[in-house]
Amino acid sequence: MDQSIPDNPVTAETPRAIPGAGMDRAVRPSRQKLLFRRALRYGTPIAMALFVWVGWRLIPASGTLSVPQTQLSIATVHSAPFLDYLPVRATVAPLNVTFIDAIQGGEVSEVVAKDGALLEKGNVLARLTNPQLQLDVTSRKAQIASQLGAVSAQRLTLQQTRTTEETQLAEARYNLLKARRELSIREQLRGQGFESDANVQSYRDEADYYAQRLKRLEGALVQDVKVADRQGLEIDEEAQRLRSNLDVVEASLDALVLRAPLSGRLTNFELQPGQSLKAGDKIGQIDSEGLYRLDADIDEFYLGRVAVGERADADLGDTKIALTVSRVHPQVTNGQFRAELTFDKPPPTGLRRGESIDLRITLGETHRALVLPNSAWLEASGGSSTFVVALNGRTADRVSITSGRRNPDQVEITDGLHEGDQVIVSSYNSYKNFNHLAIK
Repeated sequence: MDQSIPDNPVTAETPRAIPGAGMDRAVRPSRQKLLFRRALRYGTPIAMALFVWVGWRLIPASGTLSVPQTQLSIATVHSAPFLDYLPVRATVAPLNVTFIDAIQGGEVSEVVAKDGALLEKGNVLARLTNPQLQLDVTSRKAQIASQLGAVSAQRLTLQQTRTTEETQLAEARYNLLKARRELSIREQLRGQGFESDANVQSYRDEADYYAQRLKRLEGALVQDVKVADRQGLEIDEEAQRLRSNLDVVEASLDALVLRAPLSGRLTNFELQPGQSLKAGDKIGQIDSEGLYRLDADIDEFYLGRVAVGERADADLGDTKIALTVSRVHPQVTNGQFRAELTFDKPPPTGLRRGESIDLRITLGETHRALVLPNSAWLEASGGSSTFVVALNGRTADRVSITSGRRNPDQVEITDGLHEGDQVIVSSYNSYKNFNHLAIK
């Protein structure tokens, strides 16, 4: 049987051997390598971004100061009852003070009273001498006496003038009465035929004359009495003025004896014999005994809040004393103003002038408020800003706030903070010019 043989044995179904085909073959990459390549391709940008972010977080912002946590005191803003009161230290002072001045100048010849003595009104304190004043008083008294003599002479002249006018008036009445009586007799005689009409007429004319004279004198006397009364008042006033001047002149000598103007305790009295005084010089004062007030010097921050009528209380031993603000001096001296407080009831015995007493002035009712401790942070900030700690506890930023009323323990926060905020309450003096803190 014949079999056909292919013309091209090379292209037969049997494949041709390829050099090296038994040694080289394709190998697929492992799963780990693929993951590594992908991580390298996509992770590098992510890592770079993360590196930049971490670096940005770690680099302090402008105006940032690193502060050890051990140097900081931190408090939490919280709601609490706020007692609005002001503690102050007051000084015991007399309720009423009367200053004693020298009315007349002179030389101290005798000192009678002692500083600190309890006096009654009119007690002699000291005596002065002033020879020139004594001469002046003597001369002035003589002048006044002469003027009083002239006034008396004027009064005597007025009295004499009135007496003369009254005498003339009495004579005119008598003459009129006599003329009318004579006229009546002559008229009766004329009726009997013993007198003529002409003769009777002459008596009638005389009676008319005296009637007119009397009328004029009475009118003149009325006017003169009015003038005399007015002059008499003026003379009386002049005499009274001269007597008052005489009293003043005589009192100027009495003023050389210094006396207590009222009862009380004499203080600041340091006169010495031979000391010269001028009129108006202060020589001491008299304090009301057993009646006191309290004088308190208060920081000017409270000037607008302390008012007359505010209540206060003080503890004297085991006794609680009620007081009332009676006066507020608006003048500010060295950052402080003065308030005067009076006792609601008679003060306890044993108080001494100049003694110090701690008291509390109530400025308002107790109410709930957001509060922070009244501590060193207020000194540099003035209550207008504070450092709030971040949630991570590693940074703190300055925040503007509004603070309200204060007492020795608390500060009322009215704006800028929330309950639960963590706030640095230690002193800001070391970083008052910074706005950010890095806490380490």
